[in-house]
Amino acid sequence: MATKGASDAEGEAMRTDDLTDFVAGLPKVELHVHHVGSATPETVARLAERHAGNTPVPADPQRLAEYFTFTDFAHFVDVYLTVVDLIRDAEDVATLTYDIGAGLAAQSVRYAELTLTPYSSIARGIPAEAFCEAVEDARARVARDHGTELRWCFDIPGEAGVPSADVTLETALKQRPDGLVSFGLGGPEQGVPRDQFAPHFAAARAAGLRSVPHAGESTGPATIWDALHHLGAERIGHGIAAARDERLMEHLREHDIPLEVCPTSNACTRSVPSLAEHPLPALVAAGVPVTINSDDPPMFSTTLNQEYLVAAGLLGLDRAGVADLARQGVRYSFLDEPRKAQIIAEIDAYLDAATR
Repeated sequence: MATKGASDAEGEAMRTDDLTDFVAGLPKVELHVHHVGSATPETVARLAERHAGNTPVPADPQRLAEYFTFTDFAHFVDVYLTVVDLIRDAEDVATLTYDIGAGLAAQSVRYAELTLTPYSSIARGIPAEAFCEAVEDARARVARDHGTELRWCFDIPGEAGVPSADVTLETALKQRPDGLVSFGLGGPEQGVPRDQFAPHFAAARAAGLRSVPHAGESTGPATIWDALHHLGAERIGHGIAAARDERLMEHLREHDIPLEVCPTSNACTRSVPSLAEHPLPALVAAGVPVTINSDDPPMFSTTLNQEYLVAAGLLGLDRAGVADLARQGVRYSFLDEPRKAQIIAEIDAYLDAATR
């Protein structure tokens, strides 16, 4: 990965400013972004107003910034679930999904694997079939109107235990929407053993779905080892705790298992003390494959473009280095090889034009 060091903070700021326009137009993929967590403040406020009196979420977009200030990871999960509760019918699902796709397209995202938690909607009374029809309708419209391809990861909400895993797996296998490519596990890591979901991941993998559980975000390296051993993880959601285990970093490097890193999210949920102390540089220096992603961008007042700029600052990247990050995201996506080659060719052409 090409790098260019900055001698001081002023030099770093100048480089970031120089990269802003470049990143905005750079063709990219997004591999770790949550469905409900991508609702804009305007969308959240509108839904909160619709359900006024039956939700703690403020209907004023200005007050949402304070509401989305998290004391720790557990507090983030609690707040996230209150926003999940605002999505109460299939029309809400379709509108939210389309708006997310349009927002990604505006950031030059060519392809995104969006993490959906169907159990949360099904438990609130939206039938599984209606949920899948809504997201597939939105996927088709986003491709038609914006040219951005959306795919799905069906995610088990770990805090809801094995019953939620049963529903998630059943929905994945019985409904099997065309956009579904992977099977995941989210929610709190503390007190949620990974191995209890091993049968669900085994069944999903047997059906051709890829394994992409969260692990090692708010807990230590042991959670990542469990995701590898029990869930057959092919990518790790977050996984930043790997930086504390030399043997684990070596394993990830040797087996080419990437981490889906979301720097600002990790700082906002207090999974790292600050962005300046983020382990991304240590992971890259150890040869661990990484991709850059946004997680729940409006909740953390960020975007995918901003996360690329954050990563560039942490790693001391120039334009060529940032383009390498974009190519790496494409390589570790679940796109087919011809489509990967097309997007990488776009990145190459964009970089060439920008550096002439």
